[in-house]
Amino acid sequence: MKIYIGADHRGYKLKEKIFAWLVEKDYLVEDMGAYELVPDDDYTEYAQKVASVVGEHYTKIEREEHGRHGDIYGILFCGSGVGVDVVANKFDGVKASLGKEPNQVEAGREDDDMNTLVIAADFTSLEEAKKMITAFLTTSYEPAERHDRRLEEIKRIEENN
Repeated sequence: MKIYIGADHRGYKLKEKIFAWLVEKDYLVEDMGAYELVPDDDYTEYAQKVASVVGEHYTKIEREEHGRHGDIYGILFCGSGVGVDVVANKFDGVKASLGKEPNQVEAGREDDDMNTLVIAADFTSLEEAKKMITAFLTTSYEPAERHDRRLEEIKRIEENN
């Protein structure tokens, strides 16, 4: 499993703490920036970096290995979480969602094969973020006819837009 992580200035401090925590837990993590606190940077840059890698991986799996779910994940931080969520979901293959609490994140992984977790840094404590990330990284997609049908519909929508 490889995790790509990114944040703007409002998510930077939390991202740095989470990055260190993930490395300490022996996850393979790549920091896509920001690499320093830049008060006027734009979330679009970091969301694009993470989402492009995650999306490319998942669209490749769909083309080459239909039915297999990936082992590449993204975690994005910004103040409200909304900006990076919007950007990430512009990329084919990305299924990003704003995490609210661990049970909701588990449901997103199990039912919707969420591959990018978004955290609202202004509204989430370090401990809350760790709990959501743990749920995100330890919960698997649960194939079911209705889940697969919905994911196929999402893929069809992506192809037609």
